[in-house]
Amino acid sequence: MQQYSSLPDQKSLIDATPKLLTTIEQLRAQLWLESSLNQLQSRLNDCLLSACNTVPQAEAAQAEIFQTVINEINSAVHSSNLALTECAVGIAMCQPQETVATVCYVSRSPSPNSPLFLEVLTAEKKLLLRLQEVIKIEDLQQLENQQLPSAWRLADDSGSVLGWLILATAPLSSHHESFIESQVQLRSQLMPRSAKCCSTALVQLRHILSWSQRCQQLSNSNQELERTNQLKNQFLANTSHEIRTPLGSIIGFTHLLLAPGYEPTKERQQEYLNIIQSSGKHLLALINDILDLSKIEANQLEVQWETIDVPILCGNVLALVKEKAANKGLKLCLELEPDITTLVADPLRLKQMLLNLLFNALKFTSIGSVGLKIASKGVFVHFTVWDTGTGISQEDQVQLFQPYFQIAKAVADGIEGTGLGLAVTQKLAQIHGGSVKVESEIDRGSRFTLVLPLKQEMEVRVDEEAGEAKSSLFPVPLTPSSSVEILLVENDLPNADLIQIYLRKLGYQVTWVKNADEMWEALTQLDPAVILMDVCLADENGLNLVQQLREHQQYRTIPVIVQTAMAMKGDRETCLAAGVNDYISKPIDLPLLARLVAKYSKPPTSAD
Repeated sequence: MQQYSSLPDQKSLIDATPKLLTTIEQLRAQLWLESSLNQLQSRLNDCLLSACNTVPQAEAAQAEIFQTVINEINSAVHSSNLALTECAVGIAMCQPQETVATVCYVSRSPSPNSPLFLEVLTAEKKLLLRLQEVIKIEDLQQLENQQLPSAWRLADDSGSVLGWLILATAPLSSHHESFIESQVQLRSQLMPRSAKCCSTALVQLRHILSWSQRCQQLSNSNQELERTNQLKNQFLANTSHEIRTPLGSIIGFTHLLLAPGYEPTKERQQEYLNIIQSSGKHLLALINDILDLSKIEANQLEVQWETIDVPILCGNVLALVKEKAANKGLKLCLELEPDITTLVADPLRLKQMLLNLLFNALKFTSIGSVGLKIASKGVFVHFTVWDTGTGISQEDQVQLFQPYFQIAKAVADGIEGTGLGLAVTQKLAQIHGGSVKVESEIDRGSRFTLVLPLKQEMEVRVDEEAGEAKSSLFPVPLTPSSSVEILLVENDLPNADLIQIYLRKLGYQVTWVKNADEMWEALTQLDPAVILMDVCLADENGLNLVQQLREHQQYRTIPVIVQTAMAMKGDRETCLAAGVNDYISKPIDLPLLARLVAKYSKPPTSAD
């Protein structure tokens, strides 16, 4: 029987030794490769995590990734036991559509005195790897396509090339098998996979920066919304107080006048009525400030340019605040340079700006003086309102012109205000091509300077509505004929009573109807000289009624004046487009209403 030995043959052991050694070298090389790539990926993850936490600039974050790739490849190559000696790594950056790339990152060469070149492209051409070296894209593409590549492209997720990862080695001095295998391992495994890791990190970085930017925008928006919400709440609280105060006077004194058994003297009755009227005007001013701010922010404010007599306007403005100054025992001063005579501006808005500044000065001054100084400086006029009041801190001055902002101390002291006056004043000044400046110190008073240009580029004109408003300041002659019939179409009973009483006092015959049906019925019996039409009726829109009137031959020529609370830009034009002859906004300016009725109730003349 044949016997088999369990011991290996001595010759077979000798033959197996080289294979075992080869396997160990391969495992060692594979371990080095994976360890190096894992280390690179870990460092890149650290870079991305840092970008998530700190939100750096895009260029700085990208530079950190490139430098990390360079450092990790260089460290892996020169810390290995493989036969890799003289080599360096760099990154050349390029822009879309460019034909060259610039070396922006490069590792340190182990032998600084021995320059490292890329592979020879031609017999005469070598490419030096150093900072700011310019390399043609076509040369990099040739290096990429060699049997053993020396360049690998870095691309984003759309395929656009951002740059090139480059490997430079010293000229081959050995053809030892281990050296050649190391070169193959480096060029076919480590470098292309490192380039892929770099490209992936760049794409992820771009997403992170985009998300971070979006988060920052959302955070800013949330802060602004929170601030706006706080201002809204503050505005509502302030406005509620501002509305309730004059309303208290109106309701209280009206109740007093209506109280059974109470019969005040004529002087007292006149005093109470003046208070009621003043409180009503205060409410109207508040509503106008809110509307003005809304119009300005919506770019709907109309400006009527006129040549203004500055001394007369300033005198009128001071006359309006004279009583308030006297009540507080304050001296009121006016200083006007004699060479200032005229100015091109909107007179109503200029008066509004000056009154806002003067009323603020009076509000915050308890002892001393308040003054208005007008001086010419080049092509500008400076209207300076000064006072000897409490002054304003530097911190509050920063927010002073923000809508709804109020000084905390003023609120605590119970000083009335909505925080809209200065915001409206500044925006009106900007519309005029000017500005508002403030100088102030605590307990040393304030100086607000309204700067306006002397002239405007646009044509100076007087708007018809402005002319009507202007004429309302003058008394209307009470000479209408008692035979003039007015048809009043009004949904609101108090407004209807007011208009009827006023027009009948002027001598007109007034017929009042509440809705569209009653209007059509009244027209079968009346031939009115003018129709006063409310826009908001219970059963129909007043403008639609006007259009229907214009479709009937017998009513087509009757003048129609609408009265409405519509007061935004374009509302007047909307009414006129419906066939209305004229427009008056609520609350009704009674002298203006009388003028319009007188104008349209007269029979036409040849001049008309």
